[in-house]
Amino acid sequence: MSSPNPLVRLTTALEDNDALDPVVRVVAPLSAALVRSPGRRDLLQGKWLGHAVHPALTMAPLGMWISASVLDVFAGRHAAPAARRLVGFGLVAAWPTAATGLAELAHAGRREQRIGVVHALTNSTGVALFLASYRARRRNRHGRGAVLGLAGLACVGTGGYFGGHLASVRKMSSVNPGFE
Repeated sequence: MSSPNPLVRLTTALEDNDALDPVVRVVAPLSAALVRSPGRRDLLQGKWLGHAVHPALTMAPLGMWISASVLDVFAGRHAAPAARRLVGFGLVAAWPTAATGLAELAHAGRREQRIGVVHALTNSTGVALFLASYRARRRNRHGRGAVLGLAGLACVGTGGYFGGHLASVRKMSSVNPGFE
């Protein structure tokens, strides 16, 4: 029985889409290499925390980017320096967030890997848009930077939907190989 929700239907179709497998085959060795060392695996997968660390780390870049967009929309030009700094700090925070997400994919099943690469690609597009936003802001093109930031926010929001699916529906963050 098919879900009436178009997002659920899309997500199910992506999980079943073997056209994503070439991308999975590129990402899987990177993910495996990232967790090959037991110490690095335990750090990136959150053994020290007791569960996956990736969902918690997403708060930093998302919080900064959302805050920058709120400043752009409601505070205007006088808040441009603060918004630019928030976008920049969000870009820095995106790196460990991405690394922990990639570590989560190391032991995922094929359906989860497919959604995982869609999650990563939509978020990577968002990061690229925020990088373009930061560059525009550095060139005093605040309006352009704000628009690029809103587009980036739409991408990371979409990526977040797929990440939420992995965590909530596929239980990826609740079952972490190597936990005792």
